[in-house]
Amino acid sequence: MAQKYTSPSAAKTTKPAESMQPVQFIFDKSNYTLLAAAVVVVALGFVLMSGNTDIYSTTKIVIAPIVVLAGFGLGFYSILKKPQTKA
Repeated sequence: MAQKYTSPSAAKTTKPAESMQPVQFIFDKSNYTLLAAAVVVVALGFVLMSGNTDIYSTTKIVIAPIVVLAGFGLGFYSILKKPQTKA
């Protein structure tokens, strides 16, 4: 089967300016801010968990995992949060 050749200029379609709509992003600025905060909280939790002295300290076995889980929870919330609609 032969394919029909079309020139590149014929393939271009121009749309009038009034029919173009602004791009709607999935996430809002607040979503990205919360996601960045979640990354910082998770990193802080891993820093609290690191080190090689006193592996049975309360900070390493209780507080740090709670901080990491809180960071993951904040990340999930930032993804699921609906952006505000402009009225």
